[in-house]
Amino acid sequence: MDWYDHIVHAASSASDDGEKWLLFRLTEVKRQMPKRSGSRPGRRPNVNRNFRFGHEKLLQDYFSETPTYDDNHFLRRFRIPRAMFLDIMQELESSDDYFQLRCDATGKVGLSSLQKCTAALRMLAYGASASSLDENLRIGESTSLLTLRNFCKAVLNIYGPEYLRAPAPEEVNKLMHQNAVRGFPGMVGSVDCMHWVWKNCPVTFKGQYQGKEGKSTIVLEAVASRDLYIWHAFFGCP
Repeated sequence: MDWYDHIVHAASSASDDGEKWLLFRLTEVKRQMPKRSGSRPGRRPNVNRNFRFGHEKLLQDYFSETPTYDDNHFLRRFRIPRAMFLDIMQELESSDDYFQLRCDATGKVGLSSLQKCTAALRMLAYGASASSLDENLRIGESTSLLTLRNFCKAVLNIYGPEYLRAPAPEEVNKLMHQNAVRGFPGMVGSVDCMHWVWKNCPVTFKGQYQGKEGKSTIVLEAVASRDLYIWHAFFGCP
């Protein structure tokens, strides 16, 4: 019995006109409330997003033999080459159950690994909001956020031991030799930096991070070698 039923039960046994008027008003409110029939009491029914349609559209746009958008479009929109995307997706499928195609308790086929990986990379590459991916990828906001978290965790687990590590002694010697040939003996690498606009900078910090352009920024520093390995990265104290 919910709050409405409790009040109705109390008001129905009353003889006072004011309480009867309250019963009438509650009945009107109850009648105007939207009916819900979701998976749990009080929840709206789930949107029928047609996951298969989203997968087939994505397949035709970027991953078919004759895709709608070529490699240049793919590289600009995903920020990585198509072959690298497919390699990462296959690694995720083989190492993480979340990225495998599964069915729910009713036998309905869920989202494909293609849709999940695309959603995660769109948020990372474009800074897109989770709710903006629903129309094309057929993936809800909460699922998009969960996918992004699982994607980042899986990538760290798979590629962390190889790419997120300190340089080995032979790699340091190689870097120092390359820089010595260039005229900088004893140098591992040179720092390059850029200012990144801090859109949501707290008001109390604006004075500390405001440059001559009048916008709050943080400095991103990086040391990279010729083979595009980043050996040092610093994205500001905040």
